[in-house]
Amino acid sequence: MSRKHFGTDGIRGRVGEYPITPEFVMKLGWAAGKVFAGQGTSRILIGKDTRISGYMFESALEAGLSSAGVDIGLLGPIPTPGIAYLTRTFRAQAGIVISASHNPFYDNGIKFFSGEGRKLPDATEQEIESWMDKPMTCVDSAALGKAWRVNDAAGRYTEFCKGTVNALNLRGLKIVLDCAHGATYQIAPLVFSELGADILVMGAQPDGLNINDDVGSTEPAALQAKVRQESADLGIAFDGDGDRVMMVDKNGDLLDGDQLLFIIASHARAQGRLGGGVVGTLMSNLGLELGLKEQGIDFLRAKVGDRYVLQVMDEQGWRFGGESSGHLLCLDANTTGDGIVAALQVMQALQDTETDLVDWQRKMTRMPQTMINVQRSRNVDVNSEPQILSAVAAVEDKLAGRGRVLLRPSGTEPVVRVMVEGEDPAVTGRLAAELAAEVERVLA
Repeated sequence: MSRKHFGTDGIRGRVGEYPITPEFVMKLGWAAGKVFAGQGTSRILIGKDTRISGYMFESALEAGLSSAGVDIGLLGPIPTPGIAYLTRTFRAQAGIVISASHNPFYDNGIKFFSGEGRKLPDATEQEIESWMDKPMTCVDSAALGKAWRVNDAAGRYTEFCKGTVNALNLRGLKIVLDCAHGATYQIAPLVFSELGADILVMGAQPDGLNINDDVGSTEPAALQAKVRQESADLGIAFDGDGDRVMMVDKNGDLLDGDQLLFIIASHARAQGRLGGGVVGTLMSNLGLELGLKEQGIDFLRAKVGDRYVLQVMDEQGWRFGGESSGHLLCLDANTTGDGIVAALQVMQALQDTETDLVDWQRKMTRMPQTMINVQRSRNVDVNSEPQILSAVAAVEDKLAGRGRVLLRPSGTEPVVRVMVEGEDPAVTGRLAAELAAEVERVLA
């Protein structure tokens, strides 16, 4: 069966355009309800971030689920990983997230968690797809699903986050939190202040329209400036739905997901709880791979996307993985990427090693990367073209084992991303330009 609606991370798009319309969302709720109602007494939780369309889509999903005879627990604004956690806690059959993550307010999306707090199996998504093609009907009045507001959802998730680091004491630390005007705006300040930190909060005045607007993990410049201005010990930035995190050291320098994953994995190894190796993506910095290998930690690369990272982690039975974007998976703490939990893992490493982020930055040499987009007018497998393969081999020879080349066709644009990574930014820039020119010539 073709997958008309579900992508690798649920359903996402511009509000008011196909498929993200109220009518579509209501039918999606009904279709999901028919699937889960067929599995017995059902209860599904709905959570959302702070964008204005969340109110509309929450009501549409509620109506669709109720018409299928499913009871609904409304969590309100709460980070995506909090929905995964509460889905498990309430023994619900599924959890639904209304969010477009790091995207602007005028986008929105829907994704599902299974009762185990993980992404739905493909077979379940396909079954929901099949119901989308059927006429929408309503159960008898007496069988309609009931809805209730889970008033203590934020408090439950706050306590869960703190419970992942029972020995952590942040007393004496001055921390700036950037909540991206998103789903962490209430919870993150509570977590870090209750652990003893002196916190300064920004990006915590959501109005439905300002989520991710010049704040958060995708726009960290304001946080970097605030950390310097306030002479803070560090800064932490989340994205709109709270599943990503970036951090800023006391000098205002940014640490991305690769650097944070290095800290978390290194600390887990020192504690004897690593449980295997680490999974990154094709875009993970070579410095992460080399830094982990120096400690004897295995490293594997998955395709870009947390779904693929989690898939490789499951195949290997490993606990830690993530992406440069700050989407970090610590499966010994939660079943999905969790910005707050990942930040706490980093803070625990700082406390246990009596160091700061500046010290940790020195332990991993981040390799300069140059990325050039080459327009693609025809559909060619660039990784099998002889001329391109020859050009790639020539660049790799020049890097002499201290660099990396990646050609990756975009899944959303007619371009090929040409990336060269190495120790010298001038060299990587020159080699990337040479390789991009060859790719462009072949694709012309």
